[in-house]
Amino acid sequence: MISIRKVWIVAERDIKMFLRYKFLLIMRAIWFISQIALFGLVVNQMFRGDVQAAVGGSYFNYYAAGIIITMLYSTTVFIGYDIYEEADHGVIEYLLSVPVSRKELVLGRSVGGGLRSFLYVGPMMLLVLYLIGVSNPLQLLVALLSLFLFTFGVAGFSITLAVSIKSSDRFDILMGVIDALIVRLSTTLYPIAYMPPYYKGIALVNPLTFAADFFRWGAGLESAVSVPPLLAALGIVAFFSVFTFLGIVLHERRLEGGGWQ
Repeated sequence: MISIRKVWIVAERDIKMFLRYKFLLIMRAIWFISQIALFGLVVNQMFRGDVQAAVGGSYFNYYAAGIIITMLYSTTVFIGYDIYEEADHGVIEYLLSVPVSRKELVLGRSVGGGLRSFLYVGPMMLLVLYLIGVSNPLQLLVALLSLFLFTFGVAGFSITLAVSIKSSDRFDILMGVIDALIVRLSTTLYPIAYMPPYYKGIALVNPLTFAADFFRWGAGLESAVSVPPLLAALGIVAFFSVFTFLGIVLHERRLEGGGWQ
């Protein structure tokens, strides 16, 4: 039987490990501030009235909500890099020697990878919600709960790729390509009404679109939503379920057979 306490111990370790990357965290915070204070405000003044109407009346609000989702995604995928670093430094052997089952270890890593991102982005999210203004707290609470699942799913996604690709260089390149595509082929930054037709189909099934639109719905930006809230919620649950399962199964198998070496 899986022990919740042991899962939490593993997750807590990953959270503490994340805090060691001070330079990364500072740079990401500076990037967020520059995107909101500079790019968001400037671009908001450049758009015509019809564009503003397509995103709910304010592109700044639309963009700020989307930036939060990109921050959650980009910080959560870092769990995959942790796995490679630990394998290179022999930490995996130590983790396998502690009194924690492999399932508890892998599940804890998935939870920790998602939770540490949510804790880091939390203050930025509060700032964005303050700037946007919240009209329905209950609606927002539902959206935030769904974002927890989203971050756990992203952690599982990163773990799945990390244990499937033995080369850290290939993993780094692949994650860079995926990051460039998955963010831009979504509604995190760009309204779907102005996307080319061949992009729209991809954007509508993109998990970042589900997360961004559901967060906007929770923040009261219903008119900026391109995917119905129920469909977005189901998409997030499906994404979380599939990649959490794959991450746990594949990581556990690699640990069993020493495939991480």
